[in-house]
Amino acid sequence: MERAVRAAEQALIEYEIAVETFRVEIENFSRLHHQKLGPMYARLEELDAQIAEAKAARTGDPEDLRRAGELRARVLPMPSVEELFHGWMDGDGLFPEAAAMLTDQPVRPPQRVRPSEEARRIYRELARKAHPDLAREEDERKRREEFLTRVNMAYARGDAAALRELSEEWAAGPVPEERRWSRSEELYARLDWLAQRKELLTVVARELEEGAIGSMLKLAPDDPDRLLDEIAERLLAEVAQREAELAALIGQ
Repeated sequence: MERAVRAAEQALIEYEIAVETFRVEIENFSRLHHQKLGPMYARLEELDAQIAEAKAARTGDPEDLRRAGELRARVLPMPSVEELFHGWMDGDGLFPEAAAMLTDQPVRPPQRVRPSEEARRIYRELARKAHPDLAREEDERKRREEFLTRVNMAYARGDAAALRELSEEWAAGPVPEERRWSRSEELYARLDWLAQRKELLTVVARELEEGAIGSMLKLAPDDPDRLLDEIAERLLAEVAQREAELAALIGQ
């Protein structure tokens, strides 16, 4: 029974590592997707609204007018000054990217945040060594949870140097006592908890995989940047088509 519990614990830890790794990949891909493709989607919405308005102006048909109003309502309104500069400045003033945008200077492309192989390796090692489920006492569990929170944050940034420092910190820290089981009831209860935890993680993993970004990421797991480029090319073609249609309507 003890061997079964330990095997279940290790299996759960590996599963949690896989789910967390996938979550970070989805967050990074979602960030790049929004930064790279968001303006194109906004341009398409604006063009659709302008095309519908041009048609409604020509025909005066109530249905065309309703459609134009509906599409215009979908376009995001002009943000207020506070909203416009939210996230653009700190105590020292505008961020360089914001200043570049306001002065029509080239803007640095979005930073690609994808953990390196070294960062992935260190993260997995730390997650296995410091996982809270291996703690015997509640204080030790809390220490491990706080430590893994820092590990997850460094991994999400792809900061291999910070992960190396955390690895050294863990190696120098107190070594927890080996978990010992004395009663079969405790082992059964432990197995039941592990099974429930696995079910919860399965739900989380399914939601990640079935989400819009997760579904896109599964189309090109080894080269998501290529997928973004393909989508961008398609959106640019749609923008050009809409612009030509609008120009024709205005010309008529």
